Amino acid sequence: MTGAPVDAPQPPSSPPIRVFVVEDQTKILKNQLRLFENHPEMDIIGTALSGEAALEEVPKLMPDVLLLDLGLPRMSGIDVTREVKARFPKIEILIFTIFDEEDKVLEAVKAGASGYLLKGAPVDKIIEAIKEVRAGGTVIQPNLARRLLRHFRVEPDASPTPTAPAAEPAPSDAPLEPLLKPLSDREREILQLIAKGVSNSEAARLLDLSKATIRTHLEHIYRKLEVTNRVEAVTEGIRKGLISV
Repeated sequence: MTGAPVDAPQPPSSPPIRVFVVEDQTKILKNQLRLFENHPEMDIIGTALSGEAALEEVPKLMPDVLLLDLGLPRMSGIDVTREVKARFPKIEILIFTIFDEEDKVLEAVKAGASGYLLKGAPVDKIIEAIKEVRAGGTVIQPNLARRLLRHFRVEPDASPTPTAPAAEPAPSDAPLEPLLKPLSDREREILQLIAKGVSNSEAARLLDLSKATIRTHLEHIYRKLEVTNRVEAVTEGIRKGLISV
């Protein structure tokens, strides 16, 4: 006599991503929390209505990702970003911004934010962005790429200081610019997708590659363009005419 069939053991699922949300507008905060209700892969472990309150709670809860509004009263989202990354560098920070905060977005990225989303983004984009930064990636929205590019077009030699030493003339046989390896067709293709706001997972699916391969290509892109993240890679790619948005 055979016994009842035994179900095969299921592989353990990944633990949910621990998210802390900082938003000073109560109505917006409630709407954001409602978005996550049907997404068990996200665990909202806490909220705060100000930067000061966030800095009190974050050390106690130690989230994986901080979903942070820039337009906070008193202590700005930039200050919160700088403080959290200085004290807890492993916590990833994803900024919520609006169209006219481009200067603040740039400062937040410089302070250590892993990416940014425009307020009103659909929930699937928010979920994907949280997963992306938790996995060590960076999120860039194409809507702001060109506007951010202006900040990378500053020419440091345009107004030299009086004390700046004159540049030595280069030998006649020296190259005028560093000889950097050009991007391959595949690398350009991936950089173009990234500029359109595509995540690593989406790029892997579109190109029929593994996420590990996408990450390897991105590392090569960063090295060749002499940048450190996706925001800089996209802006440098646009500046050099390698891609368009």
